Amino acid sequence: MLLIFLTLAGMALNELGYLEPIQRWMLRLLAPPQRTLASIADGLSELFTTLRELGTLRRENEALHGLADRLMIENVQLKEVEAENEELRRLLQFSRANPHQEHRAAEVIGRDPSTFLSYLTIDVGSEQGIGPGMPVVTDRGLVGRIAEVGFSSSKVLLIIDARSSVNGLVQSSRASGVVEGVLGGGLVMNYISQDQPVSVGDVVLTSGLGGNFPKGLVIGQVVAVHQQDIEMFQQAQVRPTVDFSCLERVLVITDFQPLEAPVEG
Repeated sequence: MLLIFLTLAGMALNELGYLEPIQRWMLRLLAPPQRTLASIADGLSELFTTLRELGTLRRENEALHGLADRLMIENVQLKEVEAENEELRRLLQFSRANPHQEHRAAEVIGRDPSTFLSYLTIDVGSEQGIGPGMPVVTDRGLVGRIAEVGFSSSKVLLIIDARSSVNGLVQSSRASGVVEGVLGGGLVMNYISQDQPVSVGDVVLTSGLGGNFPKGLVIGQVVAVHQQDIEMFQQAQVRPTVDFSCLERVLVITDFQPLEAPVEG
């Protein structure tokens, strides 16, 4: 009954306007805390929203990183396949341009780390019909010849080895000489007759003399000529056309039989 009485009294006083000053005073009293509480509530709401967004962004970022990693791996793989296809295409073109020769493709699987020996190991051997002395080439020129043969692998003596010698021919003047490897890599062409012109930029080919290499394989290019009138012969420094540091695949000429056995190490 008391509650009913107070409620009715309050409604009557409110209708008569007697409670308005009290309401204004209560509003002034409660407004600052309400604003503070509202601000705190808004801040908490924004915080929770930010945390949810951060979680979403973190998951999206991780997904994007995973996608980027997969795309990078796929890109690397595609570039490797592209490089391999390009190299195989060049070797195939070389093989087609020399139909009088039989070639066996091989992959380089090892290198001799010594600075005094220049060998490569390839993944073909007697099982694939490889024999000692067979020339090894790429589309860029002469690499060397087979020095040792295993069942499924072989060692290739490079033309830049100090024990290697190849009978050479200057393409422009037809001057002949012997192209020999030098310690540390590189080539020199010795025993060139003084009356034969040799110039920087001349291309040097295999001459076929001696029967150890087919005629006409590219060896390199003359980069310097050393000539003295008191000497019987002149000498030319030759830069090989093959980059031996990055060989990955080669061709073995399998239908050529050398007259001499190769040097073995």
